[in-house]
Amino acid sequence: MTTSGSPTLADGQPPDETLPIRSDEQIVRLRRLVREKAVALGLSLIDQTKFVTAASELARNTLTYGRGGDACFYTMQRDGRVGLRLDFIDHGPGIADIQLALTDGFTSGKGLGLGLGGAKRLCDEFEIRSAPGEGTHISITKWKPF
Repeated sequence: MTTSGSPTLADGQPPDETLPIRSDEQIVRLRRLVREKAVALGLSLIDQTKFVTAASELARNTLTYGRGGDACFYTMQRDGRVGLRLDFIDHGPGIADIQLALTDGFTSGKGLGLGLGGAKRLCDEFEIRSAPGEGTHISITKWKPF
C-alpha cells in the first residue's frame, strides 16, 4: 500500500481499475468485468470460467467476512506472457489461521468451506496476507499460456 492508501504492485504499477465490493450487485459487476478482461487477454473459455469463479468466491468472502472492500485489476506481463491479476483487499477482522482457512471443509460461517482452497486451485498464482484485526489481502493471477 502506498501512503495514500491506493494499492500498487511492487514495481509501482497502479491498478488498471478498482471496484468497490460492498453489495451483491457489485459482485455481479465484478464477475462481468473479470470475464470481459479475460476475453480481451485471449484466455480460453476454461481459463475464463476458472478465473471468474475464483474471483466471485473471493469477492463474496470480501463482502461477507471482510465487511466489504475493494478489488484491484492489473494487466500483467512477465517473460513474454500476459495475464490478469486481481487483488481483494478488506479491512475486516482478518484470518487468525490462514492454513486452516485454506483447508477444504473449514468454514467460519455457513458455507461449504471450499472457497479459499478452491479459489487457490483455480488460479496460476495465489497469495494471501492476513492477521487478526488487520484485514485480508488476497492476490490471484491467471496467465495466458504460450
